[in-house]
Amino acid sequence: MTTPCIICVAITGSVPTKADNPAVPISVSEQIESAHEAFEAGATIAHCHVRDDDGKPTSDPTRFANLKQGIETHCPGMIVQLSTGGRSGAGLARGGMLPLAPDMASLSVGSNNFPTRVYENPPELIDWLASEMVKYDVKPEIEAFDLSHIFRAADMYRNGQIKDTPYVQFVMGVKNAMPVDREVFDFYVHTVQRLLGDVPWCAAGIGANQIVLNEWSVTAGGHVRTGLEDNVRLDRDTLAPTNAALVKRAVEVCNRHSRPVATVADARSILGLRKAA
Repeated sequence: MTTPCIICVAITGSVPTKADNPAVPISVSEQIESAHEAFEAGATIAHCHVRDDDGKPTSDPTRFANLKQGIETHCPGMIVQLSTGGRSGAGLARGGMLPLAPDMASLSVGSNNFPTRVYENPPELIDWLASEMVKYDVKPEIEAFDLSHIFRAADMYRNGQIKDTPYVQFVMGVKNAMPVDREVFDFYVHTVQRLLGDVPWCAAGIGANQIVLNEWSVTAGGHVRTGLEDNVRLDRDTLAPTNAALVKRAVEVCNRHSRPVATVADARSILGLRKAA
C-alpha cells in the first residue's frame, strides 16, 4: 500500500446544526478556521457547503467565494471542492459558484432517495453542471449513491463530458439509499476498475459508518472522506470536538495499515490537478 491516501474533510454540509453538535462550523469564518485545523491534521481536500445568516443551506456564490479565498489563504495548496448538491439550491443555481473555478466540485450524476425526500438530479441538469465544470476547468468528484451512477459516469467520460482522469466517490449509509455492505463496496471498486481502469476513487460513510468506510477504503487502496457533514460523533457517547479530530482518526487508520497520508503535492498529482498558485 504505497499510494498515499488522500483525506477529504467535509466540514459542514447542509444538514448538521449546532444543536446536533456545537462544533459544526456554520459561518464562513468558522468554516475557514475548522478547515485550517483539519488541514494541519492531514486533510488535503476541503469539501465545502455554505449557509445563510439563519444557518440554512444556500448556493450563494459570494459566500462560496469568501470561503474559497479564506481556505486558499490559510491552507496553502489545500484542494477546494465546492458542492453543487441539491439541498443548497435548485436548478441552475446549484452551479452558480462554478465560475469561481475551484479545484474541484461535487457532481451527482443520478437521482436517488434520501431519508425524507427524493434527491433529484435530472439528466439535463447533470449535463449542464458537467459542461460548466469543463468550461471553468473544475474537476468533478462523481458522487455515486447507486451502482447506476458509476455506469453514468463512465458514459459521460467516454462522451467527453468529464475531462482527464475521473474521480468517483461511493456514498454509503444514507437512509433509503445504498446501505453499508462489504460485498457491494467491493463490487463498486471492481466496477470502477472495469469501466474506467486504474483511476483513483474514494468512499464516504454516513454516521457511525464513517469509520467503517475509512477502514475499507484505506485497505482497498482508495481514498477517504471524513468530517462533521457526514458524522458528528467519535462514538455513540462522544461528540466529535472538531473536524480535525475526525481527520486525525482517519490518519490513525492509515498509520495502522502502513498507508502513507497524502501531502498537498501528492493529492494534486494523484488527481491530476494543477499545482497550487
